[in-house]
Amino acid sequence: MKHLFSLFAAVIAATTAFAGNDITLKDVMYGGYWPQTYAAIQPMADGEHFARMSDDRTMILMGSFKNGEIVDTLFNAATARDFDKKHIDGYQFSPDEKLILLQTRTRGIYRNSFTAEHYIFNRKNNKTEPLSANGAQQVPKFSPDGTMIAFVRDNNIFLVKLLFGNSESQITKDGEFRKIINGIPDWVNEEEFMNNCSYDFSADSKVIAYIKYDESDVMMYDMPMYSGGESKEYFDFSKPYSFKYPVAGADNAKLSVHSYEIKSRVTRKLDVNIPQEGYIPRIKFTKDPNILAVLTLNRHQSVLEIQAVNPLSGVSKTIMREESDTYLNEQTYAGIEFLDKHFVFQSERSGYNHLYLYTLGGQLVRPITKGEFEVKKFYGWDSKKNEFYYSSNEGSPLREGIYKVNAKGKKTKLSKHEGTNSAVFSKGMKYFINTYSSINTPHQVTTNDNNGKELETLIDNKKLTDRLAEFDMPTKEFFTFKTSDGVELNGWMIKPHDFDASKKYPVVMFQYSGPYSQQVTDSWYIGNYGNAMFESYMAGEGFIMVCVDGRGTGGRGTEFGKCTYLKIGQYEPADQVEAAKYLASLPYVDGKNIGIWGWSFGGYNTLMSMSHDNAFFKAGVAVAAPTDWRFYDTVYTERYMRTPKENGEGYDAGSAIINASKLKGHLLLVHGTADDNVHLRNMIHYIGAITQANKKFETALYPDCNHSIYHGSNTRFHLFEQIAEFFKANLK
Repeated sequence: MKHLFSLFAAVIAATTAFAGNDITLKDVMYGGYWPQTYAAIQPMADGEHFARMSDDRTMILMGSFKNGEIVDTLFNAATARDFDKKHIDGYQFSPDEKLILLQTRTRGIYRNSFTAEHYIFNRKNNKTEPLSANGAQQVPKFSPDGTMIAFVRDNNIFLVKLLFGNSESQITKDGEFRKIINGIPDWVNEEEFMNNCSYDFSADSKVIAYIKYDESDVMMYDMPMYSGGESKEYFDFSKPYSFKYPVAGADNAKLSVHSYEIKSRVTRKLDVNIPQEGYIPRIKFTKDPNILAVLTLNRHQSVLEIQAVNPLSGVSKTIMREESDTYLNEQTYAGIEFLDKHFVFQSERSGYNHLYLYTLGGQLVRPITKGEFEVKKFYGWDSKKNEFYYSSNEGSPLREGIYKVNAKGKKTKLSKHEGTNSAVFSKGMKYFINTYSSINTPHQVTTNDNNGKELETLIDNKKLTDRLAEFDMPTKEFFTFKTSDGVELNGWMIKPHDFDASKKYPVVMFQYSGPYSQQVTDSWYIGNYGNAMFESYMAGEGFIMVCVDGRGTGGRGTEFGKCTYLKIGQYEPADQVEAAKYLASLPYVDGKNIGIWGWSFGGYNTLMSMSHDNAFFKAGVAVAAPTDWRFYDTVYTERYMRTPKENGEGYDAGSAIINASKLKGHLLLVHGTADDNVHLRNMIHYIGAITQANKKFETALYPDCNHSIYHGSNTRFHLFEQIAEFFKANLK
């Protein structure tokens, strides 16, 4: 469910003529008003250059970190020998960078998983050859010595040996759809641990370790496909797609860890201590080929263990244990980074996410960062200077800057502009490419040295700025207010360009509100369709558009972020009601015409906010909304709520279905029929409840659309037009 709004970045880039000074909905959906950025940047081994895909995905270009200048074309689809594809979707280098693995004909499965046809490109002779002639592949990976490529197909792991004529062998043979999965996670582990690969090579390239998922006992979910799926053939009856989906409290897949010794072809089951009904969010070989790090979580996700496992003997030893009174966040396992003889670990033990340095044996060396701010990402370590590079929101939870800190704790801020910064560092950490944006500034991409000096501007997005200047763009501003409980909340507000403080305007509130999410950031990507383009359109139609991050959201430490533990659906709607109450107190807001909407968790919180005892929302739109957490998956739901058996009162209090009789205001329910994430049954059960409560509502169903409701060229336009017209009809 998380990170849904990154999906809004998928939009058709076509040019349209301006239709007056105000933005039209077609401008929003089809105008191509997205900032230019660099795609798929990868630092190269020499520490001086980076690779990136060309904007049209036909070439891989090599640029200089020092000045951004393109110095070579590493691959060109038009001139590569034996390559008949017009473009590529991704790429990865062999360790010596002589070969490039090209990703083509990508077909998505779930949120992070996909199959693709991969080709091996030899830079020396400009020739390509297929990785495998036996079908599409998943998660291919070079061995550290560059002589092999492993991949997964049909739930089994395969190995291609490049020194033996690309001979292909099959490592596992028990993989079976809906039963046994080797080397890639099942649906729930992929979705909620944000990981699509569950195998790794040892540092000496002699062993492959992998997780096996036995989902035989996991409950099945049948999802109708009305147009026959990929064939696009229409039938007189629906064609179901069935997959394993464990709901809160139900059985998960059974996990085990195995190693495969490549030379002897011996497979071993490793003696890993997996908590009963627990998880393995990551496995990763350290720099020592005899140490496989296996990260395990208990089912409550409150205890993490790092186990050092010998891949040949199978013997394991717990080297570190991290516990929480509530739950451990994703950075704890996703952000771990193994160095030569140490590893960097991320923890919220101080109340804020920070970096800690440990020996490979699990002994704490020292905290790397500390303070009342959150580290957002660890970028790397300069072994020569013993400096650590990271980003954090020090100074404001709305912003993100790039920093380095040395062994003595001396900290240097490297990013120069206030807003949201992200970085791609060179090998050796000598340079970095910085991408900066703010609520009013589209992406600015620069090359920088490791002291923060800007060396060259690569992208300034002046063309986009000039195009937007031809519109009467609304004003965008941040605000804060205190609730009746004394809690300070952050928000942004978008007013019409011809705003008149003597008038009263209807308000539409957009929010997501899910645990540790953030919508209120000083970034170009606020709201919907980049720089709140949809909100800008609505402002042009006479609305004030608002977003408020309530309790439970991110950027402000554990006290603020984890207060919703076991109480999902209680604080979040209360804070949206408080936000509406505050807005209604403003002299230019029409307090009788306030609406609210959201997608996924934001759709759920829309329903809960409209059902709150003190609610006075006149209209709301809930898109792809969970309506009872008993219908949602184990990992996500139990992380915040435990199981229904353990926390029945919490599930009832947070159920939109149980609270349906309290619904107030006009409601539009929207769902995709092929939503593998938040199943259609959430909407169906909720309709049943509000029907029995005699509540009026409208619905919009999108056939064969998944959670993103993006299927065909007109679907998104139709959806956002529905949302806009609904608020126009009910708030004005």
